[in-house]
Amino acid sequence: MTADKYLALAELRYRMRRFPRDGDSAARAAGLEPQQYLMLLAIRGLPQGGAATIRTLAGRVVLKHHSAVELIDRLERQGYVCRSRRRDDRRLVMVSLLPRGLRVLEGVARHRISELLEWTPTG
Repeated sequence: MTADKYLALAELRYRMRRFPRDGDSAARAAGLEPQQYLMLLAIRGLPQGGAATIRTLAGRVVLKHHSAVELIDRLERQGYVCRSRRRDDRRLVMVSLLPRGLRVLEGVARHRISELLEWTPTG
């Protein structure tokens, strides 16, 4: 192993640890708790064709079902998301972003993307 490889590993590890912490700060600056930001991001960032059910979202943010429900309750009370039942299967509750949720998410996400672009080596 060369010194450059150790340097690259150390730098990667540093950035991996720093990115979530800085994301928490960016979320708070926008008036969100970090988990609220992660949930909004999970809703907007679902793969195409993915259904934004509470079960799916709980898995995407690595929360237990009841914790995801509580988080979505708070987001709904704040006007960031809304819930609806699927017409073809009334048992399934779908979560979607409201315009206010999309605006706040987009502000934080733009900031986070710009940070990633700053870290990208040029040339």
